[in-house]
Amino acid sequence: MTVREKAGAWLLILAAFVLLVWLFQPILLPFVAGLAVAYFLDPIADWMERRGIGRGWAAAWTLLGFAILSILLLLLLIPVVQSQIVGLAGRLPDIVAVLQRWLIAGVERLQGVLSPEEFQQVRDALTAEFGRGMSIFSGLVQGFFARSIAFFEFLSLILVTPVVAFYLLRDWDRIVAILDELLPLEHRATVRQQVGRVDEMLSGFVRGQSSVCIVLALGYGGALAAAGLPFGFTVGLMAGLVSFIPYMGSMFGLVSSVGLALIEFSDPVRIGIVALIFVVGQLIEAYLLTPKLVGDRVQLHPVWVIFALFAGGSLMGFLGMLIALPTAAVIGVVVRFLLTQYRQSRLYDHELPGD
Repeated sequence: MTVREKAGAWLLILAAFVLLVWLFQPILLPFVAGLAVAYFLDPIADWMERRGIGRGWAAAWTLLGFAILSILLLLLLIPVVQSQIVGLAGRLPDIVAVLQRWLIAGVERLQGVLSPEEFQQVRDALTAEFGRGMSIFSGLVQGFFARSIAFFEFLSLILVTPVVAFYLLRDWDRIVAILDELLPLEHRATVRQQVGRVDEMLSGFVRGQSSVCIVLALGYGGALAAAGLPFGFTVGLMAGLVSFIPYMGSMFGLVSSVGLALIEFSDPVRIGIVALIFVVGQLIEAYLLTPKLVGDRVQLHPVWVIFALFAGGSLMGFLGMLIALPTAAVIGVVVRFLLTQYRQSRLYDHELPGD
């Protein structure tokens, strides 16, 4: 088989895989979620198995512990978050009214500085950009709700995901061995090496970034609550969790918390303290948490992560966001491998010996 025929065969397999994912995406969410849970918990099951516990029991105890911890966390957080969300919803009309007054005052000041023609151009440009932004945002939100949290999908996520996660976790080593045996003998070593790099990159990013998000969520929430900001714990918690998207959490938290502080506080010092919390949090994340918990071995650029998450969410809703990072990791490894091959080829340096 020639190189062109091999490439055509792999491209055909890839196209068939993408087509199947696209066709079955309405039912894939619990299976992808179960796969993600099994992948995340596999090291714990391996650790228990090395200590003499059978693989089935190790998978069962691992999932049971994960479920108990998740339920306890929800039971601890839901009462606090629920009360704050209800209070924040009740204050939304006041917040919107204050923002409207600020916006009207800003427009009036701008109108006094610019000529009528310039003011009209600025207003048209802002209106067009705002409309475009709202259209994109509403499309993302509608896609998310339409594809991700319909009642049937939510029910299947709750009921099917644990079952899928258990069987995948129980048979994880066997599945990996079967896939490894199916690799072409000629390229088995190369594929193993690249898959190992994907696994190292993905596991390092997911586990490390999850730890960063938890630390930031608790830190932001506690600091804002201590600063006396109403609904501060909920805002800080959301900012920490959104930090899974690089820089998005700190920006969201800074804008929302400072906006609330401007409405609630008249003391500039208290407003400055709220802003300082996120400045310090961003510095701690960048220079302490991310280097220690994520590490330099994770070669996923923040812009690439942001693009992958937005693209996945736009195309396939929450399911797309779940598979965005693995896909980004695979593409990153493949691109680096191809660049390495290119630099070692005659196409890059004609003086290199030919194959």
